[in-house]
Amino acid sequence: MHEILIEEKILARNNEIAAANRQALSERGIYAVNLVSSPGAGKTSLIESMTRHLKDQSISFAVVEGDLEGDFDAKRVEKHGVPALQITTGRACHLDAHLIEHSLPWVLKHEGLKLLIIENVGNMVCPAEYDLGEDSMITVMSTAEGDDKPLKYPAIFAASEVLVINKTDLAPYTDFDIRKARENALKVNPYLKIFEASCRTGDGVKEFAAYIAKLAITKRSLKNT
Repeated sequence: MHEILIEEKILARNNEIAAANRQALSERGIYAVNLVSSPGAGKTSLIESMTRHLKDQSISFAVVEGDLEGDFDAKRVEKHGVPALQITTGRACHLDAHLIEHSLPWVLKHEGLKLLIIENVGNMVCPAEYDLGEDSMITVMSTAEGDDKPLKYPAIFAASEVLVINKTDLAPYTDFDIRKARENALKVNPYLKIFEASCRTGDGVKEFAAYIAKLAITKRSLKNT
C-alpha cells in the first residue's frame, strides 16, 4: 500500500512539472516529441537521417538526449549541425519531467526553434508512465526485434501517437513480419500512425520527417494566430 501511495505522489508531481514544461514550450511555438524505443532500435540514427529533410523544410530543431552514461549520441547529432544536450541519468531507466525542466533554459535560448526532439533512454516500460511535457510520443521498433513487441509492451504503444518500424532493410534476414507487427500495434492502439523506415537506404525517412515537420509548422502557425 505504501509503495502505491509513493508512486502516485511521484507521478502526480511529475505531471505537474510536465504541464509547466508543455506550457513553456507552447508559448514559444515549439512542438516537442518524446522518442522512445528499446535499446538499439535506431532512434539516434533516425534523428540523423531526418536532419537533411527537416532542414530542407526550414524546420529549426534541437535534440535532448537521454542515456545512462556518456554523450555519444549528442556528439553524433551535433555533427549534423543540430544543437544537442546530453542528459545522463546514471542508473535511472528513463527521463522524467524534472530533468526536462532543467534542460528548458538551454532549449529556449535557441531562437526560432520549431521542434524539440527528446530521445528518451532505451526502455519500453518506464517511459510510458512519465509525461515529459511533450506534444506527442513516438515509438520506434526495429525489425531486429520481435513483431510481437506491441503485445508484450502494450503501454508504450497505447501512449504513442506514431510508430516507426525501423531497419526495414534487415527484414529479409530476420523472422520479423512487418505486416504482423503493424497488426499487433493496431490491436493495442488503432489510432497509431505507422511509418516504415530504413536509415541505411533512406526509405521512408523523408515521409516521416515530412509528417513531423507538418506538426511543427502547425504548432508554430497556431502560436502566431
